[in-house]
Amino acid sequence: MKAIEQNFRRVTPYVPGEQPKKKGIVKLNTNENPYPPAPGVLRALAELSRTPDALRRYPDPAAQELVQALAASCGVGEDQIFPGVGSDDVLAIAFQTFFQSGRPVLFPDITYSFYPVWAQLFGVPYRCPALDGDFRMRREDYYGENGGILFPNPNAPTAIAEPLSFVEDILRHNPDTVVIVDEAYVDFGAESAIRLLPEYENLLVVQTFSKSRSLAGMRIGYAVGSPLLIRYMNAVKYSYNSYTMSAAAIRCGVEAVKDEAYFRETTAKIVATRERTARALKELGFVVLPSSANFLFASHPQYPGRQLYQALREADIYVRYFDSPRIDNYLRISVGTDGEMEQLLGFLASYTRGEG
Repeated sequence: MKAIEQNFRRVTPYVPGEQPKKKGIVKLNTNENPYPPAPGVLRALAELSRTPDALRRYPDPAAQELVQALAASCGVGEDQIFPGVGSDDVLAIAFQTFFQSGRPVLFPDITYSFYPVWAQLFGVPYRCPALDGDFRMRREDYYGENGGILFPNPNAPTAIAEPLSFVEDILRHNPDTVVIVDEAYVDFGAESAIRLLPEYENLLVVQTFSKSRSLAGMRIGYAVGSPLLIRYMNAVKYSYNSYTMSAAAIRCGVEAVKDEAYFRETTAKIVATRERTARALKELGFVVLPSSANFLFASHPQYPGRQLYQALREADIYVRYFDSPRIDNYLRISVGTDGEMEQLLGFLASYTRGEG
């Protein structure tokens, strides 16, 4: 180590899903939406290209137009919305805002792998209660003293959703700490905790446009919470970067929220494809966890997960593999178009018959 490095921060970074540049691949590894954004989004981009001042000038730091659209869509006040550059940005600000007690923050041992990275980066102590044998959270693990609670619902990478009664039970047992429910995948079959906001001032719900709104490339996320929580998050945001969202992201986000019919159409198509694919995988001998997300978590009793992952990759079919305890025999498979899933299933059928 060079002398200058001794004063550098050293962290173990989050490892994002691979973004291969090859053409003609089947990309099922990062849970992107296989369908294009709402038509209004593309019109907004075209209009933006004809309005040079929109790019020359700073965007609205409060993203007020997007906040108004989200507040109307969620049925809450505008002072209950916090927009950000993807839900990762929103969650990072939440870590810095709410997890300052010195007590450990709780999140599951099998979950979104960015959580421990943020905890280490921001110096937040944490503890990871283990999921049970069915990969479900145990509510009693979240009853003791803590500095905050965070979990995805549906969980990632398992795709399992907990009922709203579970979320409310956690809230009732933790009135003095902030409970964050990360709902990146909620639109594919789970029930949002937003309806609990009138009763629980300590609840923060985080959602994203990357999955159900087909805007992963725009990086749009938001939190919905009590005016108290949103006010504190804004104070942290404006302390280091006021202009977080681009003008393009704000305009595209508004158009995506406005087209409710398109949103419901595409999410329904993904759910239908997910269910067909789950049935087909089971017929091939796979164990498939019940999914409420836009991906499946599956393993095969005869073929190790790493082996299947490598074989698929060599066939230009990309899925996600986690070399982690308890889940190292599973593959996380994003739901693509019907055609893409047929390619996946065709390869797996041949492989499990010994033809691969």
